[in-house]
Amino acid sequence: MTLVSIPGSHPLIDGRQSDSAMLVRRGVQRLLDKMLHASLPELPLASGRRADLISLSVKGEIWIIEIKSSIADFRADQKWPEYRAHCDRLFFATHAEVPLDIFPEECGLMVSDGYGAHILREAPEHRLPPATRKSVMLEFSRAAARRLMVAEWTAGASSTEPEA
Repeated sequence: MTLVSIPGSHPLIDGRQSDSAMLVRRGVQRLLDKMLHASLPELPLASGRRADLISLSVKGEIWIIEIKSSIADFRADQKWPEYRAHCDRLFFATHAEVPLDIFPEECGLMVSDGYGAHILREAPEHRLPPATRKSVMLEFSRAAARRLMVAEWTAGASSTEPEA
């Protein structure tokens, strides 16, 4: 199910995410919203990786949440340490059917049921260098603005074509 299809760009849902992963994401996004974080799914990073979910707190702290919907999903994807270079805190998020002891202690841990989520373990802080913070913040801002613009165009909210 595509929420917003963005032609010629990264879709918010590209078909690789399982239904379980999408439920985990929705619950985590609801928690982040209650915490006054702005979040974006599937944000490309300067390293060439793509964050499952990235959030920005009211204090400017950047979190990356890596979503794992099964033991096999966790074991197949060992690139998660690379995400540390792009965030102040790194979390895993999963659902209740996945054993929690598979997740590394050096990361935060969230459990989601699709309607909400709980932080079971806080992520240790590793503050970003200022230049990296600026780069991630700019990419976050530009991606959010592009997605909003395309969503408005797709929904017909813009009555005129953009000027050249």
